[in-house]
Amino acid sequence: MDEQTPTALTQLPSWLLTQNAAHAHRIVTETFATGGARAYHFRLLATLVEFGPASQATLGRRSSIDRSDVVAALNELEADGYVERSADPADGRRNVITITTAGKRQYKKLATQIGKAQDEIFAPLSATDRTRLTTILGKLLAYHQQ
Repeated sequence: MDEQTPTALTQLPSWLLTQNAAHAHRIVTETFATGGARAYHFRLLATLVEFGPASQATLGRRSSIDRSDVVAALNELEADGYVERSADPADGRRNVITITTAGKRQYKKLATQIGKAQDEIFAPLSATDRTRLTTILGKLLAYHQQ
């Protein structure tokens, strides 16, 4: 840490969390950018891989992406052939998004990239520390999402 940062800040877990979040965001963004992708692409493809076809609204909720950002990212993924849109048979006003074979390949590529970003972000931590940190952050997120 910067020797000029006040101890009143460096002793606050919330301050440390926001500082680390900024670094993590930069590293993830730069990592995906080298492959011509964005974090939203990974989040949407991961959601489709795990849960299968879904409406745009459901994808947004499951991946924690704002509705307008979901549409823009899906437009990009569709233009690259990674997802397909089709009318929902139950409601013609709604689209169902399905991942393509090319999208599954892209997801695997992005999963490898995000793994490398995680290794860079958490390099000073042991595997045990990473697991413990993930558990703690998961607890915090679950608490604040209630």
